[in-house]
Amino acid sequence: MVGADPNFPTIDRAIRSAVSAVSQRALPRRWQWLALTALIVPLSFVLVQCGKAPDAGTLAANAQGAKSRAAKSQASADGFEDRFPNPQFADRFPTSRESLPQIQHQAALAPAPEPHAVRTEPVRVASLTPTLTLPRTEREELTTLVSMKSSAFPYFGTNPRSEEPFLNITKGDRQGHKTFSGRVYWQDETYNDSRVLVHVPETFDVRKPGVIVVFFHGNGATLERDVRDRQLVPQQISDSGVNAVLLAPQMAVNAADSSAGKFWQPGGFKRFIEESASHLARLYGDPKSAQAFANMPIVIVGYSGGFLPTAWSLEVGGLPNRVRGVFLLDAVYGELDKFASWIEKNRTGFFVSSYTRYTKRHDLELMQMLRDRGITVAESMDEPLRPGSVVFVQTPDGVTHRDYVTQAWTEHPVKDVLVKMAATPALTRLAGAPYANR
Repeated sequence: MVGADPNFPTIDRAIRSAVSAVSQRALPRRWQWLALTALIVPLSFVLVQCGKAPDAGTLAANAQGAKSRAAKSQASADGFEDRFPNPQFADRFPTSRESLPQIQHQAALAPAPEPHAVRTEPVRVASLTPTLTLPRTEREELTTLVSMKSSAFPYFGTNPRSEEPFLNITKGDRQGHKTFSGRVYWQDETYNDSRVLVHVPETFDVRKPGVIVVFFHGNGATLERDVRDRQLVPQQISDSGVNAVLLAPQMAVNAADSSAGKFWQPGGFKRFIEESASHLARLYGDPKSAQAFANMPIVIVGYSGGFLPTAWSLEVGGLPNRVRGVFLLDAVYGELDKFASWIEKNRTGFFVSSYTRYTKRHDLELMQMLRDRGITVAESMDEPLRPGSVVFVQTPDGVTHRDYVTQAWTEHPVKDVLVKMAATPALTRLAGAPYANR
């Protein structure tokens, strides 16, 4: 037999000997048959292994079959997107019927502890990490996210430009806003985040003259990724050493849209500031400080698309006299009449606009409007800020719009403006006026 194993005769003799041994025993025929079966079956496997080896064609066919089975198995398995789906909007932001858990500062309502005492309480860090029980001294820096009813969104009112409903498109159960460029953003994804980034520096002292900084971010931004981590706005306020706290409402979430939401409404900015007083007092750790926050002067900082909520807050916000300063970062894209009107009527505050080539045309137009009204305009930040200062600063072409909050005419321009403001005794006295009155 071709390919037969040379040991086959030996195996054959072994089988014959086994059969002879069983047949010679005095066993019933049925038991003889079972004994022979038990001997022959294992030997049959040996014979198979000693038979003809598979040829190359058989091996190739087996390999191809294995590959085919592996491919089918892989196709039937869940894909990467099935196993690791992208986080949904609902995982990050509350629906219109939900609200984020507020920071629990129960210890703040208790009697003041003994000097140098350390208390333990739940602390939420930027609202993204779980609530941890950490040792906390009486005063430490705090940056967190707070849901506020008076924040920009959700907004179900009208667009003052068109007098039509802001949510002007419907698809099934969803409502959305179609921008002038034709882009559609959905309410449940883009206009449903009521959170506000709140920052209270460790050195802040409510007993001293202070200021509330309201920061309106630009397009395509989120509070955590951009305002806090990339633009470093809370850090700039702390580094300035100025006695200031920060409020930064979430505008359209990560969208190319400058809509002002509730800040379009008459008194909308006033309601926002009034609601913030209790939150700031709670985070500061002294409920009695709410009255101080309710009277504190305000500086508005608007970056890029933040020009729209800034302009409307000045025009119809309801707190024109409490706003003691406006700082625009490459943000004069329109609403020039509103900015000019506020500057003309509020000669005790300051106005600063730094710009790149993207907004240069509008800044030059606003400068001319002010000069026509007899208002002196400076074009350098070398001079100190004074009550009534109006300053426009052009930055070189190498400065990018994306990095403008951290790199304009100087590094960390928000910090620089606050330092210049605090260095002016007249502006400092204005910041302390509500305390004197109180």
